[in-house]
Amino acid sequence: MKATILLSALSLTLLTQCGKKDSGNGNPPEPPLPVASLRAVAPFPVGAAVNINLLKTRAAYRQVMTTEYSSITAENAMKFGALHPSATTYNWTDADYLVDFAQQNNMRVHGHTLLWYNSLPGWVTNFQGDSMAWENLMRTHITTVVTHFRGKVASWDVVNEAIDDAGNLRTANVWRQHLGDRYIDRAFQYAAAADPAALLFYNDYGNEYSTTRRTGILNLVNALKSRGVPIHGIGLQMHTSSNISDARIAEAITTAAATGLKVHVAELDISMNPNRTATATFTEALAAAQKAKYKALTQTFKALPPAQRHGITTWNVADADTWKRTDCSCPEWPLPFDDNYQRKPAYDGIVEGLQ
Repeated sequence: MKATILLSALSLTLLTQCGKKDSGNGNPPEPPLPVASLRAVAPFPVGAAVNINLLKTRAAYRQVMTTEYSSITAENAMKFGALHPSATTYNWTDADYLVDFAQQNNMRVHGHTLLWYNSLPGWVTNFQGDSMAWENLMRTHITTVVTHFRGKVASWDVVNEAIDDAGNLRTANVWRQHLGDRYIDRAFQYAAAADPAALLFYNDYGNEYSTTRRTGILNLVNALKSRGVPIHGIGLQMHTSSNISDARIAEAITTAAATGLKVHVAELDISMNPNRTATATFTEALAAAQKAKYKALTQTFKALPPAQRHGITTWNVADADTWKRTDCSCPEWPLPFDDNYQRKPAYDGIVEGLQ
């Protein structure tokens, strides 16, 4: 009798924990119990790219970051123009603040980005010098930045968006124009020399919606590997939309993993107003569709070999902060938290995808 009572109690506990306790009258099972946080349930790092000013001044923003996430990326504070505003000046204030915040809250820091054709200060875009001078400029910047954060930044997007929409190396790129195609190889080599322990990524967009872009990106990464360049992973930006199929999103993730490198879903947001309709509203149907897409993406990522799962990072924290609204001048709700920093069905989709 005692054993039967204990077994019954254990069964009830397990059913309750799984959210599957049946009422006994044929009603649907109860919903799962709420989770404490994404960082508590994810078997890999989950993070967000942050606006430093909001992190400093908006309590709800800071609370979500502190509670939910185990990884953090600077939205802008580690880009070239922010860190290196003049030839002889480095501005570490905001980036150091982010790193300190991460250390206080036991979070990994992913650095974004050492080299990009965009967000460059005027002194770089107007720089006059031969290829040796440009090489010194690139090497000095990468070495100085990576050395400053050595042991504090676990991984870097070394080169960002070097591929164009035709799948070729981008021509409108000052680094390629002055340093040739192999500037990418040397950027990775300089970063590796400055911090041999850091994981080094190539980061780009369009992997899920453009076969041409994805092929160009994979060709670049595989060529870097074949030349012995110290690259450890691929960043899939994944600024995606409700009209991109789950199959295409899955293909982007699995083909990246097929290189053998680590995979980072690095800038995730899922647009629910891809047609940029000015009068659009966020209906229950849209919320459910977004939940399903976040769930499917998370399931695909979780299915990768654990050693290749660098993590999932959303691009900012809540709908209130998304770049999408400014970009389209329209209503948008692409993130797992709403304008009031409350969990959306999209959040539940991530949790279900992790189960």
